[in-house]
Amino acid sequence: MSGPLAWSHRVTEIPEAGLNLTRSATPEESAGIAEELDLVACDALTAKFVLLPLGAGRYRMSGKLTARVTQSCIVTLEPVAQTIDEAIDIEFWPAGSVPEVGEEEVEALSLPEIEPIEHGWIQDGRVILELLSSALDLYPRKSGARFEWEDTGGEAAVEAENPFAALKKLKKET
Repeated sequence: MSGPLAWSHRVTEIPEAGLNLTRSATPEESAGIAEELDLVACDALTAKFVLLPLGAGRYRMSGKLTARVTQSCIVTLEPVAQTIDEAIDIEFWPAGSVPEVGEEEVEALSLPEIEPIEHGWIQDGRVILELLSSALDLYPRKSGARFEWEDTGGEAAVEAENPFAALKKLKKET
């Protein structure tokens, strides 16, 4: 697997009792995460989870993702720290058995989150990175930051910038 978190597990190495895992991003992985997700920094990322066989070649990954990241404020561009604390609950199914969602109307939250098992590997690093990405604040704002709109000219400024304004002046002169 490519990407900043190349964490994966071969399904044949997961015992019937499951695996209890704690994975923490290395400094190099943290730098890769920050670059991949356009963050100022990823100060820490830890995932504590269990990979448990469900039968029929299926597995469940459940646990918790915690991270400390720094994003840029959308108003001032100053650093804004954020703590992520997300539950992990994903099933992995053999690639051929993942159900296709058709055009019928389905309530999104009624479906379990299912990821394919590709070539006998569970790509837990990719899933954790996607979970982190979806948990980020879309519009990080530093406390007290305000966007002040300043109208600098109104319609007169628009008229002056209009490329046809010069033609209008020529028409008046003739």
